[in-house]
Amino acid sequence: MKKNFFTREVKVGIMVTVAIFVLYFGLNFLKGIDVFSPISNYYAVYSNIDGLVPSSPVLIKGYKVGQVEEIKYDFTKEQSFVVRISVSKDIQIPKGAKIELFDNGLMGGKAIQIVYAPINASQQIFAQGDTIESSVGTGLMAQVAGDLMPKIQSISEQADSLIRSLRAITEGKALKNSLTSIENTTANFDASSVQLKKMMNNDMPRIMKDVNAITGDLKKISGNLSTVDFAATFASINHTISNLNLLTDKLNSKEGTVGLLLNDKTLYNNLSNTAGDADKLLIDLKQNPKRYVHFSLFGSKDK
Repeated sequence: MKKNFFTREVKVGIMVTVAIFVLYFGLNFLKGIDVFSPISNYYAVYSNIDGLVPSSPVLIKGYKVGQVEEIKYDFTKEQSFVVRISVSKDIQIPKGAKIELFDNGLMGGKAIQIVYAPINASQQIFAQGDTIESSVGTGLMAQVAGDLMPKIQSISEQADSLIRSLRAITEGKALKNSLTSIENTTANFDASSVQLKKMMNNDMPRIMKDVNAITGDLKKISGNLSTVDFAATFASINHTISNLNLLTDKLNSKEGTVGLLLNDKTLYNNLSNTAGDADKLLIDLKQNPKRYVHFSLFGSKDK
């Protein structure tokens, strides 16, 4: 009988081994570690790492080239922390470069960035396992605060000046006088409103009654006007105007007594001379009455 080597125990062992392998590579994948790519390790020392943790990214000009692998500490030393970073094997770090600890975002996360100038052909390169000079960069929040604080201070001074101005205005006499004037105006409006209300309640009914009476009279007048024979009236007026025109024509002509009297200059002159002679006669009669009147009891002599 042939013996079966794939017993239940062997199968369980294989499954456990595969699970451990998958778990290991899965965790490294989640950490951003490519276990199949070759890496180089470098070291840096710090007195304070401000919350830097393993698996924090390592950047060059904002591009991720590795991560923090391990952080060792010895608090008896001034430089208490030794940080081991790993970067891709093809990344060459020149002498003179620095490993800088900086704020990676507004939430306060820490990261490592490698800072160096362009590599020259003759420049030496750090070997794997070398300790590189470390530095601490200015935090993002510190930069923001440094940029904003002068502006905030200026805004604060302007706001303080504005508050003082508003306080001076609110505590000044001008505002109090304005408020008093507004109160008086409001009181006058209230009084006017009361008077207007009384007028509307008392006078308006009487006024509306008078208006209705006037409207009724106008209605009666319009009714009477509708009964007037305007055609006959205008015909009578036209006849009267024609007669006046005829009379005017006769007065302007030399026909008739009135026309001759108004237009004949000879008659006017004769009448004027007659009136003058009569006036002279009356004057002479008044001055010499004996010439015209003789009265005697014994008779008179002819003169």
